Amino acid sequence: MKLSFYGAARTTTGSMHLVETGSQRILLDCGLYQGHRDEAFARNSHLPFDPQTIDTAFLSHAHIDHSGNLPTLVKNGFAGEVNCTAATRDLVTLMLRDSARIQEQDAEYLNQKKSRRGLPRIEPLYTTQDAERALPRLVGHAYEQWFNLAGGARVMMLDAGHILGSAITVFEFNDQGRTLRLGFTGDLGRPGALLLRDPEIVRNLDYLIIESTYGDREHGALTDSEDELTRVVRQTVARGGKVIIPSFAVERTQEVVYTLHLKREAGQLRSVPTFVDSPLAINATDVFRLHAECLREELRDDLLAHDDPFGFSGLKYTRTVDESKAINAIRDSCVIISANGMCEAGRILHHLKNNIEDERNTILFVGYQAENTLGRRLIDGAKKVKIFGDEFNVRAEIQSVTGFSAHADRTELLDWASQVKENLKGVFVVHGEEKSALSFADALRALGGFTVTVPQPGQTIEL
Repeated sequence: MKLSFYGAARTTTGSMHLVETGSQRILLDCGLYQGHRDEAFARNSHLPFDPQTIDTAFLSHAHIDHSGNLPTLVKNGFAGEVNCTAATRDLVTLMLRDSARIQEQDAEYLNQKKSRRGLPRIEPLYTTQDAERALPRLVGHAYEQWFNLAGGARVMMLDAGHILGSAITVFEFNDQGRTLRLGFTGDLGRPGALLLRDPEIVRNLDYLIIESTYGDREHGALTDSEDELTRVVRQTVARGGKVIIPSFAVERTQEVVYTLHLKREAGQLRSVPTFVDSPLAINATDVFRLHAECLREELRDDLLAHDDPFGFSGLKYTRTVDESKAINAIRDSCVIISANGMCEAGRILHHLKNNIEDERNTILFVGYQAENTLGRRLIDGAKKVKIFGDEFNVRAEIQSVTGFSAHADRTELLDWASQVKENLKGVFVVHGEEKSALSFADALRALGGFTVTVPQPGQTIEL
């Protein structure tokens, strides 16, 4: 058996790994690489293997850096099933359509500017039509139920607690008369999260592929982040500004809305107009209501009792472009929650363009920002940034809270790993920037009993 690490190796984006057995070629995730526009387009449009040779694919969860390049895979000849949980299937259906639409809209916007400058046109990575061709490949499975693959292998998905539907995928292969068990965490969530159940524990693995996004860092307590969000909103509103929150449409938006709901119920925040400006986030919130089986018990009970935790007075979900544009005409204080969470595409770019030069405003980051993204440059203190090719001075206050992270931190990752280490022969550390991955690998080695490898991009390892 061979493992090849084509994406999210010593970086946090573009998750893509290949498992090769004697009879099967199995793709784990097919994510979009996110970063500098030209580099991202080149990497995403040229897959490092022949898609026609892949027998089947698995998605750990719906985030675009794990699922977003499926249309390119199918467009280039992949004809197998894409296995995931039922909730992931429903979210990916929304997210691929949204991703294609955003790429088409961004290409159209940039081409208008290029046309005025006499520059050549660009094409979107894939179109809405390409995304629609990929969707029939999605097959949803329940948690904790084995299902069979060709060649005698079987698979089970366990709750990873990262986002709705996220899964730890466990493969059981028959290899020359012996059984080999491989686990892939995808992204692991935090125990005690606001919305979701805790990550499940896997037993009796031989090999494990594990994420390391926060492998060298600790999060603040969730309650601290809730209080910090409240403080930022209060202070910004007091000076007549707007709070702009770049937020992933799935999970983070729902967490922020739920937190604002709780703080208002507790009398800690006064009413201020709040906008969720993302059609995808609106549709994703409906999927949360549909898949209550993935939620923490108390939140599930609220939903079943028809007490909607994702809505409150003064909250408006905006779908249309005209509604989105109207938000920027508002001169009074408000809270704007909009995708994309790393400020690489979507409506958030227009909100930043219109608000980043006003010192009364706050840009509040509530999630991880990968290297070479606009969000990362802002957090790192950039004084000037380019948005849609135009340069803007950063005068708005830049703030971030990390406790909302859907990723387990270093201690939480190690606690989880210590419970699954029995019988492990080898661990492969992925989905972390190099410093984080190497640091976490050292911590895993201290647990003892198995080898730890941090694969290089493109590296193939034989088990």
